[in-house]
Amino acid sequence: MASLLEILRKEVVPAEGCTEPIAVAYAVSLAAELLEEDITAIRLQLSGNIIKNAMGVGIPGTGQTGLPIAAALGAVVGRSHKKLEILSGLNPAELKLANDLLERGLLEVELKVTPEKLYIEAQVYSRNHMATAIIAGEHTHIDFLALDGEKITPAKSKADCGKPGRSDSETYAGSVEGIFEFVRNVPFQDIHFLLEGARMNKAISDEGLRGDYGLQVGKKMSQQSAVNLFGNDVASKIIAATAAASDARMDGSAMPVMTTAGSGNQGIACTLPVIALAELLGKDEEMLARALALSNLVTVHIKHYIGRLSPLCGSGIAGGVGANSGILYLMGGSLAQIKFGIQNTIASLSGMICDGAKSTCALKISTSTNAAIQAATLAMNNIGPTTKDGVIFEEVEDTIRNMERLVQEGLADTDATILNIMLSKGGVL
Repeated sequence: MASLLEILRKEVVPAEGCTEPIAVAYAVSLAAELLEEDITAIRLQLSGNIIKNAMGVGIPGTGQTGLPIAAALGAVVGRSHKKLEILSGLNPAELKLANDLLERGLLEVELKVTPEKLYIEAQVYSRNHMATAIIAGEHTHIDFLALDGEKITPAKSKADCGKPGRSDSETYAGSVEGIFEFVRNVPFQDIHFLLEGARMNKAISDEGLRGDYGLQVGKKMSQQSAVNLFGNDVASKIIAATAAASDARMDGSAMPVMTTAGSGNQGIACTLPVIALAELLGKDEEMLARALALSNLVTVHIKHYIGRLSPLCGSGIAGGVGANSGILYLMGGSLAQIKFGIQNTIASLSGMICDGAKSTCALKISTSTNAAIQAATLAMNNIGPTTKDGVIFEEVEDTIRNMERLVQEGLADTDATILNIMLSKGGVL
């Protein structure tokens, strides 16, 4: 079983662009790089959750949205080694080649009926050959790679060495108490790398506050005007800073973000409230790093139960709960108060659905950040829900596990319904 430090290093990684379309680009690139001839066709078979999360999001450096341009870029850029940063350094010549490929009608996208929520199968054809790449379970996990049906074993990068695989879920034994003890005792130098992620996410937040991205949720919240009902208080500053990063990212900003559990929006949601509050409170780097370790690990803990991709909003629920824990740590909260905070946040956000990655994610993230702040305020006053209240159980781990039951039993058909509603608008692929 992986240590919590190993989990942190595995689950907190940089990405440029929304991770679902970027994972599609990565899969196409893996296959395309096996061919030595001009591409004649690309066939994608994707799980519903991949389609749902890739349809409406901006692709960095393109001015375009959705799957087609992401897939086409994967076919032409030839740098699969960069994984989730595959589109960094995109140049006009590559964009033109990708658009030419789309204009020639070489791309076909199909829905794959599969129990795997995260599934990308890319078949890339040339005149004489066909290459296949399958990504499943995690955004960069290569399940299968083949040329003309002959399986190829991909080379492992140094970054892959010693990392836990997908089978970790079978031996998972995480707990809020274990995470809290780890965060208090881990040497600062071991988690210092989290500060680079803080700088990265703060930079895209600042960009979102400056520019006119998406719905401008963060920017308009931060501007004092007659039509802005939000004040200039601590909570409003934190919410605006967090939403602004999602505004920029969902609208196709080419700036990288530090992801958490496979999602940039989750990384934004669980880190930026902590980063903003630490700055407002004047906390030092070590305190910030420990709070970020807590917020990230709690987010990963929640995601273990609700799934890598899910009908529930991971950024809102898992990211919001993680942010709440980090906020409480900065405020000097005890383990008991952090448990209160998790219970409060889940009680507030447990029904938030995921209807894909798009500009309105910033609205959901602003809602979850507000809920995290509200829940922290109650928790610091030792207030939390009781077993009489809905899905809340006495033990926080039981409440968290209830999210898994909600997804598997209560929301089994929700993803399909959401996707059908989205596809009914037409012209989205």
